[in-house]
Amino acid sequence: MLDYRTHTFLTVYRKRSFTAAARELNITQPAVSQHIRQLEAHYGCALFRKVGRGVVPTEAADLIFSRLDTAENDDRRLADEVRALAERDLGSVPMRFGCTRTVSDCVAPAILTGHLAAHPRERIVMRNGNTQELIEEIERGEIDFAVVEGSFDRSSYDSEVISREEFVCVARTGEPAASIRDLLSSTLIVREEGSGTREILERHLHAHDLALEDFLGCLELGSIPSIKACVAAGAGISFMYRCAVDEELAAGSLVDITPEDFAIEHDFRLIWQHGSAYAKRYRALAKTWRGIVAKARGNR
Repeated sequence: MLDYRTHTFLTVYRKRSFTAAARELNITQPAVSQHIRQLEAHYGCALFRKVGRGVVPTEAADLIFSRLDTAENDDRRLADEVRALAERDLGSVPMRFGCTRTVSDCVAPAILTGHLAAHPRERIVMRNGNTQELIEEIERGEIDFAVVEGSFDRSSYDSEVISREEFVCVARTGEPAASIRDLLSSTLIVREEGSGTREILERHLHAHDLALEDFLGCLELGSIPSIKACVAAGAGISFMYRCAVDEELAAGSLVDITPEDFAIEHDFRLIWQHGSAYAKRYRALAKTWRGIVAKARGNR
């Protein structure tokens, strides 16, 4: 069980306000101030600086938050597990995780099918979102881990690879381009800002001294199915994971025109908060899921 001052600190950090923290915790503002002073005395440094009507955390507070937030989330899950054990209802504690939308389309169906075959009574709650949205849900304790393709802070999150995916350029017709610059006369269709797919594309374009603005035009859409439909209709080209367009490539409704100088592979990773007491469980789960994905693809 975490110390009550820990909960006060975490609430102040999230709210950036002693007043708002007191309101949420249903205690007085002087009590909040006292709790923070006690923690500052314990750690020997200032944790917040007053700015206007609110506060901003110091670097020390950032570090402490990253560790205590993990401990709070672990403690919440442990309490759920202990309650379920006492009630002899272990199946009542769901496995709560998130997937980015591409992961949901590409590997989640195989993972869920394989996992439930081995654990038919387990309750599963899966959410969708972009990488940043899922990270925020982990930090709020709404999910325990996530499977993502986007970048994350390696100092705050540990991870294991679930699968390695090929990143390709698709069009309605055409042949593979010799260079990424040969495609600049095309309209580029991309996912929304914040998506892992778009982030990876922008990062690799930058490595070639290019940006989205260098293409003839740019069309932004919020889902892979809508992007594929537009590409198949001849509206432009797009970059996405091969696993998301396997069926269309096999059927010939889309073709692979990936430039020779733009061959990319990227990992889908299971991520969780650094320092979590459940790290061993997450690593074992990632290993199992990696095997499920590999087996599903080997049976195609």
